Amino acid sequence: MAATTDEQIERVRDLVASIPAGHVATYGDIAAAAGLSSPRTVGWIMRTDAADLPWHRVIGASGRPAPHLAHRQVARLELEGVPIRDGRVDLVRARHRF
Repeated sequence: MAATTDEQIERVRDLVASIPAGHVATYGDIAAAAGLSSPRTVGWIMRTDAADLPWHRVIGASGRPAPHLAHRQVARLELEGVPIRDGRVDLVRARHRF
């Protein structure tokens, strides 16, 4: 895998920061908007450099949050009015388009 550049990291950070309250984006949405080849790169960036970002607005393509974050993530999204049913975000209604 090619090294992730500082420009790519900043692009992902800018995209995540631009997701408005009440909406979410998938790792794949962000990868596509940033011109990255893999959603996994977005995941890596989020794990290493996203403490100051609205990390809770980034979810997997299934609409389900990561199991280790699910309780905190769902609680934050519900406070913002994101439609959630059975632990899954309604991507049709809540997905942000870049």
